[in-house]
Amino acid sequence: VTVVEMTPGLLPGADRDLVRVLQKRMASRMDSILLQTTVKLLKVQKNGIKATLEGPDVDQNARIFDKVLLAVGRRPNSVGLGLANTKIEVDGRGFIKVDAQRRTAEKNIFAIGDVAGEPMLAHKASHEGRVAAEVIAGRQVVYEPAAIPAVVFTDPEIAWVGLTEKEAADRSIAPKVVRFPWAASGRAATLDRDDGLTKLVIDPQSERIIGMGIVGSGAGEMISEGVLAIEMGANVTDVGLTIHPHPTLTETIMEAADLFHGTATHFYQSKRRSR
Repeated sequence: VTVVEMTPGLLPGADRDLVRVLQKRMASRMDSILLQTTVKLLKVQKNGIKATLEGPDVDQNARIFDKVLLAVGRRPNSVGLGLANTKIEVDGRGFIKVDAQRRTAEKNIFAIGDVAGEPMLAHKASHEGRVAAEVIAGRQVVYEPAAIPAVVFTDPEIAWVGLTEKEAADRSIAPKVVRFPWAASGRAATLDRDDGLTKLVIDPQSERIIGMGIVGSGAGEMISEGVLAIEMGANVTDVGLTIHPHPTLTETIMEAADLFHGTATHFYQSKRRSR
């Protein structure tokens, strides 16, 4: 298998330290990973599909593949619905404009899911559907999540919620970031998957958790703890003092929190001397 990516790195939306773990494992299993590379031409031949590639690491411009899978993004499916015959408004990207109750400009029509805007995730759509249904039933509710998790179902999985390090930097926030390597996790060792990483993005002033990122086996099953922490306004001490079952991968979240105070049980991180 050859992976061709036109940007300088895989999964541009995720933090680089998480992606590096995935890319290292992929590199050992794939024929090649070609970054900053584009597909110029695809031609079906008797012996397969001839792909013409262009990029800095392409040693041969034309390669033959058995199959080709293209992933070039998504767009809202708002065309052909007769929206011009209603008061419904659509933005420049094709997303249907809705209010906090998922109601469109046509008061008796609601829109949820990918067509109602990003993030285009199934669990976000389900929550929107619940809000819309409750509003239709006469309840006073609005859609206002503090955090929506994202999961990439690769091997290992990558999951994050809240602010990534890059997003924090873009907002001129200088967070404290703590990382707990799964090499120090007993459960990861028994699973023979100690290549993972759990990290917390913390507001240094309030010590509240504003982001969490995990890469490793089952990361998608673990990220909900980060969602709850952000929704409840938990600080890093709250998470560190919450007893987690041993031995489990979720312990890495607790120990990452303990690293903030330098009290992690299974991983010692020396403090840098101030100059």
